[in-house]
Amino acid sequence: MATTNSPDSSASAEVPAPYGNGPAKVPAPSSEGSAKLAARVRIHHLQQAKRDGTRFAMLTAYEQYSAEIFDQAGIEVLLVGDSASNNVFGNETSLPVTVDELLPLCRAVARSAKRALVVADLPFGSYEVSAQQGVETGVRFLKEGLAHAVKIEGGRYYAETVRAMVQAGVPVMAHIGFTPQSEHALGGYRVQGRGDDAQRLIDDAVALAEAGAFCVLMEMVPADTAAAVDAAVSVPTVGIGAGNATTGQVLVWQDMAGLRGGRMAKFVKQYADLRSTLSDAAKSYGDDVRSGQFPGPEHSF
Repeated sequence: MATTNSPDSSASAEVPAPYGNGPAKVPAPSSEGSAKLAARVRIHHLQQAKRDGTRFAMLTAYEQYSAEIFDQAGIEVLLVGDSASNNVFGNETSLPVTVDELLPLCRAVARSAKRALVVADLPFGSYEVSAQQGVETGVRFLKEGLAHAVKIEGGRYYAETVRAMVQAGVPVMAHIGFTPQSEHALGGYRVQGRGDDAQRLIDDAVALAEAGAFCVLMEMVPADTAAAVDAAVSVPTVGIGAGNATTGQVLVWQDMAGLRGGRMAKFVKQYADLRSTLSDAAKSYGDDVRSGQFPGPEHSF
């Protein structure tokens, strides 16, 4: 995605709010290495990326430091995912996490990210009952969680929920393909949209986009199916295990940075080995404490 943050020609340039301090701005590195002011990434910037054929990056974040680091690194979208269930709270799946558990994480990320668009997952059980429930939960994440948008899982069945939420002022990112909240109904972690099933995902994406979703995320979808979905909608798409034709890509940050151990999904690329780095640091600290080398005179008053 281009880093100019200039909106498309159909949208007026963002101006300071008529009250308060207006949009927060932080220094961002320019191509010359000097600092410049970077405006908040907005939904229309993602839409412009789709039109321009450029791309944007998305990572999960669940607390202050990861949000601050990724924001300053130029990641355009931060997702406060229900994957916090697995990666923060120690659950085996995303199903147990609740709205009340995610809201404090969302606030921490939103307060720490000065430039990135912050999207919050609506957890299992918080929007499925009715469109009204979706609106109420979405409003909580914008008011209490300080999120800029929310994400919900499911196909065209949820089009009316999306429409109601958008009409209420809650921007919605749709999530199709493999939807972890439905893992039991789907028979486990299985690739979606193969063969004749591809048309179902295309129809889902079109219905959700027509209902007002500003973006469609696809998880564990064959690359050719994801490309067909992307071609069928005018809104940007985000992939995770969905090939390279989408406008954006997302990964769970603990997977991307090598903090989580164990077997990784095929679609994960690890860019660091933080688990080994932290383990080595903890061992060195423990050794120094037990040997009496820490704290030394330079660490004492």
